Amino acid sequence: MFSKTDIEKYFFAEKQEGLLFIIIGIISIVMAGIFFFGLKTNFYKGAAVPLLAAGLLMGIAGYTVYARSDNDRKRNVYTYDMNPAEIKDKEIPRMEKVMKNFSIYRYAEIALLILGIGLFFYFNKNETQIFWKGFGLTLAIMAVVALSADYFAEKRGAGYLNGLKIFINKV
Repeated sequence: MFSKTDIEKYFFAEKQEGLLFIIIGIISIVMAGIFFFGLKTNFYKGAAVPLLAAGLLMGIAGYTVYARSDNDRKRNVYTYDMNPAEIKDKEIPRMEKVMKNFSIYRYAEIALLILGIGLFFYFNKNETQIFWKGFGLTLAIMAVVALSADYFAEKRGAGYLNGLKIFINKV
């Protein structure tokens, strides 16, 4: 039976993943700075670009999820008892949109992974284009990190959405 505890668990896990994304984002931005300004070779300068871009995206996304999770949790726990129709009218459509977005993110991350691998291998033997080798390698790594994190978030979201639908069908 889907309960308020399930709602609490979902949003606690979402908040924790948001914090993880913030940490990964900060580490990526710091590494980008070290690579670009400290190591100064073309390989590391190339690696710095996707590190910075992915770090900013992950940090911003992580902060957004982290900052809103408590309010979402409180709203949905309250709604569970006081106004279950709001779960049907607002939370289920919101989660369906979230799940659709995960599908879009997955395809984008797979495309970035393929692009990164392709750049790495295409420029692997070309020492004059080592910037692109570093860019490709790091792009592929960051795509795998994002793909992995989103896989677990999508799996957790699917369970939560399924629980919401079961709850609404029993009300």
